[in-house]
This record gives sequence, structure tokens and C-alpha cells, in this order.
Amino acid sequence: MCKETRIFDILNVYTEKWPEQKVALARKENGEWRKYSPAEYQDLTRKVSYALIELGIQPKDKVAIISGNRPEWNILDMAIMQIGAIDVPIYPTISKEDYRYILDNCDARMVVLEGVAVMNKVEEVRADIPKLEYLYTFQNREKYPYFAQLVELGEQHPHEEELKRRMDAVRPEHCATIVYTSGTTGEPKGAMLSHSNIMHQIYGIQHTPSPWSKTAFSFLPICHAYERLLVYMYQYLGMSVYYAESLATIGSDMKEVHPTMMTAVPRLLEKMYEKIVQGGEKQKGIKKRIFKWALHLAEQYRIEDDKRSWWYNFRLKIADKLVYSTIRANLGAENFDIVVSGAASISQKIASFFSAIKMPVYEGYGMTETSPVIAVSNNNPHGREVGSVGQALPGVEIKIAPNGELCCRGHNVMMGYYKNPELTKEIIDTEGWLHTGDLGHINEYGQVFITGRLKSLFKTSMGKYVNPQIIEDKFTESDFFENVVVFGEGQKYAAAIILPSFPYLKEWCQSQHLNYTTPEEAINMKEVKDRIAQEVQKYNKLFGETEQIKRYTLVADEWSTANRILTPTLKVKRKVIEEKYQSVIQSMFS
Repeated sequence: MCKETRIFDILNVYTEKWPEQKVALARKENGEWRKYSPAEYQDLTRKVSYALIELGIQPKDKVAIISGNRPEWNILDMAIMQIGAIDVPIYPTISKEDYRYILDNCDARMVVLEGVAVMNKVEEVRADIPKLEYLYTFQNREKYPYFAQLVELGEQHPHEEELKRRMDAVRPEHCATIVYTSGTTGEPKGAMLSHSNIMHQIYGIQHTPSPWSKTAFSFLPICHAYERLLVYMYQYLGMSVYYAESLATIGSDMKEVHPTMMTAVPRLLEKMYEKIVQGGEKQKGIKKRIFKWALHLAEQYRIEDDKRSWWYNFRLKIADKLVYSTIRANLGAENFDIVVSGAASISQKIASFFSAIKMPVYEGYGMTETSPVIAVSNNNPHGREVGSVGQALPGVEIKIAPNGELCCRGHNVMMGYYKNPELTKEIIDTEGWLHTGDLGHINEYGQVFITGRLKSLFKTSMGKYVNPQIIEDKFTESDFFENVVVFGEGQKYAAAIILPSFPYLKEWCQSQHLNYTTPEEAINMKEVKDRIAQEVQKYNKLFGETEQIKRYTLVADEWSTANRILTPTLKVKRKVIEEKYQSVIQSMFS
């Protein structure tokens, strides 16, 4: 066990253990990287803590942060926790109804937010949040006090002794943060996580990166427990954290930063893969043939060293010199350590490809309520295998319940849901086991495999159980499918709503000399329908009769976080799909 037991202790580690590190946090502003040294990071955090004390924020008060990734987020986060208050990170992409519910439910006394759209939403519901006293913005919006003024307030009122007293009073078992689940079902629930919950997580994953890995790139929402934990770990290990300016600039930002590590969700890795493939397809002659050979070789890659022959490794070295090194250079990842993938299962093809080109994918698994990691790939014997989410973190017990549900117990289990003891009892039993709601199994090496959601299982009218997630995961390995959602509760067969991958479909149409106009028109073209039917037939052959998709409907709508169909980690909200396409689903079974 390390001596650091509170999250804000990381700041001392940063400045004392890594004095040579020049950049702690950075983000692009107006085309230039604004960099914060560890000393400046700690100094600004202290000043913001003084300001919060001056405003009268007390221990256990809730301060909400509504913002994308930016260094000021980290500064405010640490400042809140240093004074014994509790921070509540909230996505800047949710509806005003969700803001109303969360800010009222958590008893927010202060909100610091980013963006005019968020500001307008919070303004509309402010009257419904009785305990909300202070509203600040990160940038000067000429309407409310803003972050720079918070720093200035702290400079003018340095409560040094009070800050030290409050920091000393914070215990590891105290609540550090309340994280509201983005969830695919129901109202958001506030998971209370302690300093101890999160610090144990950092200790458990700190050996995953290589010691030489010193530059992290972050673009997933930091308000999500998964990305937030990794950013804490980066700081604990003395790494520089560079935030992407936006999702649209990930490619160009990476080329400037040259990261050694980052996190991702499978869908983003799939999009990177698709762009790489599309780039290779544009080449001509021998170059195109070499690219296709190298691509096929990478997709056959086996993660375990002893499962790759000398002949395969020999060809891999040639492919690296001819193709993979260029791909890495184009990505700004010439000297790369690992990609940590989470939030959903990743296909074998994608995991193998990135591992082959020396951007090895490590999978993790967990949920907000488990702080969030339950299991993660590692460098121990049998610690990493495609299809597995790794082994349990040290100090975390895992078991499979008689109904196939994965349960865990240990230092990662949350304190409970804020103001909701009944829901807490539903998820954490009297023996301390947290019931994840996920189906899975554990092999002889302790490797964990997730096979679906317990509540997603459905029984056909023939009495056969179907696991839709397995079908969906397999179908979305196809380049033609962006998302597939399978239904069939109480029906004679399984049916699906299919959202095609329109960028790929456009490329395919061009290769077939077909006139691609709009997504809506594309899905009604006979040639496209016939090709999709072939693809469905191809993947149906991988399943038994009761699991095969007998009917499906192609849709051309946008599925995004903005219209609340996708969670911030790009998982489909099944209930939203059921409601949106209710009549379509009914017609497939009529």
C-alpha cells in the first residue's frame, strides 16, 4: 500500500517525485498549446481552494462541474476535494431535464460550467434547484463570474491555515465524488465514491503502462469514471496529459503531441481502422497490394507471443517496415506503449490489428459503481487475451452467480447510491457482493469474459433464450454495419434494427459505380438491399436457428449522444431504440 490515501495527495507526488516533468496538463487554445507545469497546477489548485473557502463552501457541500476536458477541470476537481467538499462531474451534452434532476438530487450548492448551450439549459432550471447559490463559467461569458476570477479571489484571500486544517480532516473513507451513471436505462443514479475507492484503483492499475511512457492523450469525457481514473493514474505516474481540442481534431492533435498512451472505446478504434483502410484503398499498383497483404497479416495477429510462429513474426517485421511504421507516423504514434479500451467489447479483428501495428490494445471492464475497474488486461502470464477483459484487480473478488451474473466484492465497490438506500440494497447484497447485471465466465487463468447483459436476454415464444449482445457484437464486425440492435422477447424469431455504416456504404457504392446521394436514398437502392442481405446471411450462419436474424429494418437516422440514443461512451440505449422504433419493431413481428 502506498502512503497516498486521498486523491489530492497525487499533487504532492507530481511535484516531489517527478521534478523534471515540465508539463502536467495541456490543452489547445486558439491554435496554441496552453501548458501547465506540476508546480503551476498545484499552485492554482490551492488558490481555487482558498476561493471556495472564501465563498463559504463547506465540507460535504456539492460542487458540480459541467465541462469537456480541460486543465481547469482538474484544478477545480482537486480544489473541491482538498477542502472536504464533494465534486459532481456532469456531462455537457445532456438535456435540461437531466440537469434539473441531477443538480437537485445531489443538492448542488455551486456549479461551474462550460459553453453557452449548457449555461442556457442550467439557467432554465435554476429556479428548480433550491440549494444552488453560485454559478460560475470557465470562460468569461460576460454574465456570470468566471474561473479566472475564482483564482483571483483565492489570491486575495489566502486561507492557508483553514485549508491545511480541512485537508488534514479528510479521511480515505470519506466521499470524494458523486458520479451519476449515464446508463442505458432509467433515471441517473448518483454513485458515491470514496477517496479510498479511487486510490486503490490507481494502485491496482499503475503497473499497466511501461515506465518510459510519459505522454498521455485524452479525448474521452473526463466526467466519465473510466477516463477520469486514467487521468488520475497519468498524474500519479508523472505523465503529461494532453487534452484534444475537440473530437474533430483528434488526428491533428495526436500528430503534434506524439502520445505514448491513450484510452479509447471500441467504436472510436473502429473508426480509426476504417480511415486507415480507406487510405490504403486509395493507393495504386504494388503499394496497394502490399498494404492489403500487411492488413490481412495484422488481422491474424495473436496477442500471446507463444502463439505466433517465427515465420509470422518474420513477415510482421517486413510489414512493419513497409506499412505499419507509416501508419503510426500518420497517427503521431511512432513510439507508442498501449491503448486501454473499455466501455464495450472490442472485436478480435480490431484488437489484433492495433496490437500488430505496435499500438497494443489492453481491455478493461467495470462500471461507475465499481470505481470503475473490476478487471483489466496486464502483463502477467495469461494477463492478456483477445476476447477477455483481463484479470481481476488486486484486492477485488469476482464470482459468477448461479444465473450467470458476474458479481464482485472489494475495495472498488461504491459507498452506495446518494439518497437511495433501496436501490443500493438491490445492487449490493448483504455479503457485500455487487451484482453487475452482466453475464460472463472466468477461465482457469482468472481471465474474465463478458457475454452480455442479464436484462437484455430474451426468451422466444419457443422457450429458447437468446443473448442479443453476442449477435450484435458479431454483426458489427462487418464494415457495413455501424450499429445493430436485436429484439425478440416472446416472438417466434429474432429481428433487428440495423444502422448501416454510411461512410463505408458510400465507398462501396462508388466501387460498384452506383450513384450515392443520401443515406435515406441509399438504403432503398436495390443493389444496397441485396448486398446487405448477403451480409446478414453471412453472419446468420455463425448462429443457431433461434438466434438468427429473420427480419430486419435498415434505418438512416443519426444515432448520437446529442439525441440521447448513445451514451457518452457510444453504447446504444436499448430502451430509447425500443421507443423510437416501436411501430417498426412491431411490424417486423406482425
